[in-house]
Amino acid sequence: MMTAAAPTKRALTRELILDHAYELARRDGLEGLTIGNLATDVGMSKSGVFAHFGSREDLLLAVLHSGAERFTEAVMRPALREPRGLPRLRAIVRRWFDWADRHAEGCVLLSAASEYDGRDGVMHDGVVTQQAQWRAALAKAAGQAIEAGHFRADADPEQIAFEIYALILGLHHDAGLFGFDSASARADAAFERLWRSWQP
Repeated sequence: MMTAAAPTKRALTRELILDHAYELARRDGLEGLTIGNLATDVGMSKSGVFAHFGSREDLLLAVLHSGAERFTEAVMRPALREPRGLPRLRAIVRRWFDWADRHAEGCVLLSAASEYDGRDGVMHDGVVTQQAQWRAALAKAAGQAIEAGHFRADADPEQIAFEIYALILGLHHDAGLFGFDSASARADAAFERLWRSWQP
Protein backbone atom coordinates (compact mmCIF):
# COMPACT_ATOMS: atom_id res chain seq x y z
CA MET A 1 0.00 0.00 0.00
CA MET A 2 1.39 3.38 -1.01
CA THR A 3 1.73 6.12 1.60
CA ALA A 4 1.35 9.82 0.95
CA ALA A 5 4.59 11.68 0.42
CA ALA A 6 5.69 13.93 3.26
CA PRO A 7 5.07 17.64 2.62
CA THR A 8 8.08 19.52 1.34
CA LYS A 9 9.66 22.34 3.30
CA ARG A 10 8.21 24.80 0.80
CA ALA A 11 4.72 23.37 1.26
CA LEU A 12 5.03 23.51 5.05
CA THR A 13 6.22 27.11 4.89
CA ARG A 14 3.30 28.02 2.67
CA GLU A 15 0.87 26.44 5.13
CA LEU A 16 2.47 28.33 8.01
CA ILE A 17 2.12 31.61 6.12
CA LEU A 18 -1.48 30.76 5.25
CA ASP A 19 -2.33 29.99 8.89
CA HIS A 20 -1.00 33.40 9.92
CA ALA A 21 -2.84 35.08 7.04
CA TYR A 22 -6.08 33.41 8.09
CA GLU A 23 -5.77 34.69 11.65
CA LEU A 24 -4.94 38.20 10.47
CA ALA A 25 -7.95 38.13 8.15
CA ARG A 26 -10.18 37.02 11.02
CA ARG A 27 -9.10 40.14 12.88
CA ASP A 28 -8.85 42.68 10.06
CA GLY A 29 -10.92 41.20 7.23
CA LEU A 30 -9.51 40.11 3.91
CA GLU A 31 -9.25 43.70 2.70
CA GLY A 32 -7.12 44.50 5.75
CA LEU A 33 -4.64 41.76 4.88
CA THR A 34 -1.51 42.93 3.07
CA ILE A 35 1.72 41.24 2.05
CA GLY A 36 3.55 43.70 4.31
CA ASN A 37 1.69 43.01 7.55
CA LEU A 38 1.71 39.28 6.84
CA ALA A 39 5.48 39.31 6.25
CA THR A 40 5.96 41.12 9.56
CA ASP A 41 3.70 38.66 11.36
CA VAL A 42 5.59 35.59 10.14
CA GLY A 43 9.04 37.20 10.38
CA MET A 44 9.77 37.02 6.66
CA SER A 45 10.57 39.51 3.93
CA LYS A 46 7.88 40.62 1.51
CA SER A 47 9.73 38.86 -1.28
CA GLY A 48 9.71 35.68 0.79
CA VAL A 49 5.93 35.84 1.07
CA PHE A 50 5.61 36.70 -2.62
CA ALA A 51 7.60 33.56 -3.42
CA HIS A 52 4.64 31.54 -2.12
CA PHE A 53 1.81 33.81 -3.31
CA GLY A 54 2.50 35.60 -6.56
CA SER A 55 0.12 38.45 -5.84
CA ARG A 56 -2.07 39.85 -3.10
CA GLU A 57 -5.13 38.53 -4.92
CA ASP A 58 -3.61 35.03 -4.98
CA LEU A 59 -3.05 35.33 -1.23
CA LEU A 60 -6.62 36.47 -0.57
CA LEU A 61 -8.04 33.64 -2.67
CA ALA A 62 -5.89 31.14 -0.79
CA VAL A 63 -7.13 32.48 2.56
CA LEU A 64 -10.73 32.33 1.36
CA HIS A 65 -10.20 28.74 0.21
CA SER A 66 -8.55 27.88 3.53
CA GLY A 67 -11.55 29.26 5.40
CA ALA A 68 -13.89 27.16 3.26
CA GLU A 69 -11.85 24.02 3.97
CA ARG A 70 -11.92 24.71 7.71
CA PHE A 71 -15.67 25.25 7.61
CA THR A 72 -16.24 22.06 5.64
CA GLU A 73 -14.13 20.02 8.07
CA ALA A 74 -15.79 21.52 11.16
CA VAL A 75 -19.41 21.73 10.01
CA MET A 76 -20.39 19.98 6.81
CA ARG A 77 -18.35 16.79 6.71
CA PRO A 78 -19.20 15.59 10.26
CA ALA A 79 -22.89 16.48 9.78
CA LEU A 80 -23.05 14.35 6.63
CA ARG A 81 -22.36 11.29 8.77
CA GLU A 82 -25.77 11.75 10.43
CA PRO A 83 -28.88 10.03 9.02
CA ARG A 84 -30.57 11.85 6.15
CA GLY A 85 -33.40 14.18 6.98
CA LEU A 86 -33.99 16.17 10.13
CA PRO A 87 -31.07 14.59 12.08
CA ARG A 88 -28.61 15.71 9.40
CA LEU A 89 -30.14 19.18 9.10
CA ARG A 90 -30.04 19.65 12.87
CA ALA A 91 -26.41 18.49 12.91
CA ILE A 92 -25.48 21.07 10.27
CA VAL A 93 -27.15 23.82 12.28
CA ARG A 94 -25.68 22.67 15.59
CA ARG A 95 -22.17 22.53 14.20
CA TRP A 96 -22.65 25.87 12.47
CA PHE A 97 -23.66 27.33 15.84
CA ASP A 98 -20.44 25.89 17.30
CA TRP A 99 -18.51 27.51 14.44
CA ALA A 100 -20.12 30.85 15.28
CA ASP A 101 -19.04 30.41 18.90
CA ARG A 102 -15.41 29.77 17.91
CA HIS A 103 -15.49 32.67 15.44
CA ALA A 104 -17.43 35.24 17.43
CA GLU A 105 -14.46 37.61 17.22
CA GLY A 106 -14.16 37.29 13.47
CA CYS A 107 -15.19 34.94 10.67
CA VAL A 108 -13.27 35.27 7.41
CA LEU A 109 -16.14 33.81 5.39
CA LEU A 110 -18.78 36.21 6.68
CA SER A 111 -16.55 39.25 6.53
CA ALA A 112 -15.68 38.31 2.93
CA ALA A 113 -19.38 38.24 2.06
CA SER A 114 -19.81 41.81 3.27
CA GLU A 115 -16.50 43.00 1.82
CA TYR A 116 -17.11 41.76 -1.71
CA ASP A 117 -20.89 41.69 -2.12
CA GLY A 118 -21.00 44.92 -4.10
CA ARG A 119 -17.90 44.37 -6.20
CA ASP A 120 -16.97 42.65 -9.42
CA GLY A 121 -14.00 40.36 -9.89
CA VAL A 122 -12.43 37.10 -8.83
CA MET A 123 -12.91 37.61 -5.09
CA HIS A 124 -16.58 38.40 -5.49
CA ASP A 125 -17.06 35.33 -7.67
CA GLY A 126 -15.24 33.12 -5.18
CA VAL A 127 -17.40 34.32 -2.29
CA VAL A 128 -20.61 33.85 -4.29
CA THR A 129 -19.59 30.30 -5.24
CA GLN A 130 -18.84 29.39 -1.62
CA GLN A 131 -22.02 30.87 -0.23
CA ALA A 132 -24.12 29.23 -2.95
CA GLN A 133 -22.60 25.83 -2.18
CA TRP A 134 -23.48 26.06 1.51
CA ARG A 135 -26.98 27.32 0.76
CA ALA A 136 -27.41 24.39 -1.63
CA ALA A 137 -26.21 21.97 1.06
CA LEU A 138 -28.86 23.30 3.44
CA ALA A 139 -31.53 23.03 0.76
CA LYS A 140 -30.48 19.47 -0.04
CA ALA A 141 -30.68 18.46 3.63
CA ALA A 142 -34.10 20.13 3.87
CA GLY A 143 -35.25 18.28 0.75
CA GLN A 144 -34.15 15.00 2.30
CA ALA A 145 -36.13 15.86 5.44
CA ILE A 146 -39.20 16.36 3.24
CA GLU A 147 -38.59 13.03 1.46
CA ALA A 148 -38.21 11.28 4.83
CA GLY A 149 -41.54 12.68 6.02
CA HIS A 150 -39.91 14.82 8.71
CA PHE A 151 -41.25 17.98 7.06
CA ARG A 152 -44.48 18.66 5.17
CA ALA A 153 -44.58 17.54 1.55
CA ASP A 154 -45.38 21.08 0.42
CA ALA A 155 -42.43 22.65 2.29
CA ASP A 156 -39.98 24.57 0.11
CA PRO A 157 -36.36 23.44 0.59
CA GLU A 158 -34.98 26.72 -0.78
CA GLN A 159 -37.12 28.73 1.63
CA ILE A 160 -36.04 26.52 4.52
CA ALA A 161 -32.40 27.04 3.56
CA PHE A 162 -32.91 30.79 3.34
CA GLU A 163 -34.54 31.00 6.79
CA ILE A 164 -31.85 28.87 8.44
CA TYR A 165 -29.11 30.90 6.76
CA ALA A 166 -30.71 34.15 7.86
CA LEU A 167 -30.93 32.81 11.41
CA ILE A 168 -27.25 31.87 11.44
CA LEU A 169 -26.26 35.28 10.09
CA GLY A 170 -28.21 36.82 12.97
CA LEU A 171 -26.37 34.55 15.41
CA HIS A 172 -22.97 35.63 14.04
CA HIS A 173 -24.02 39.28 14.21
CA ASP A 174 -25.30 39.17 17.79
CA ALA A 175 -22.51 36.89 19.04
CA GLY A 176 -19.93 39.48 18.02
CA LEU A 177 -21.82 42.40 19.52
CA PHE A 178 -23.59 41.00 22.58
CA GLY A 179 -21.80 37.74 23.39
CA PHE A 180 -22.32 34.20 22.17
CA ASP A 181 -24.31 32.83 25.13
CA SER A 182 -27.16 35.29 24.77
CA ALA A 183 -27.16 35.08 20.98
CA SER A 184 -27.05 31.27 21.04
CA ALA A 185 -30.02 31.02 23.39
CA ARG A 186 -32.08 33.20 21.05
CA ALA A 187 -30.91 31.31 17.96
CA ASP A 188 -31.64 27.91 19.55
CA ALA A 189 -35.19 29.01 20.37
CA ALA A 190 -35.68 30.40 16.88
CA PHE A 191 -34.45 27.24 15.17
CA GLU A 192 -36.67 25.03 17.33
CA ARG A 193 -39.66 27.15 16.33
CA LEU A 194 -38.63 27.07 12.68
CA TRP A 195 -38.17 23.34 12.22
CA ARG A 196 -41.36 22.56 14.15
CA SER A 197 -43.28 24.90 11.84
CA TRP A 198 -42.22 22.75 8.88
CA GLN A 199 -43.41 19.47 10.43
CA PRO A 200 -46.38 17.60 8.93
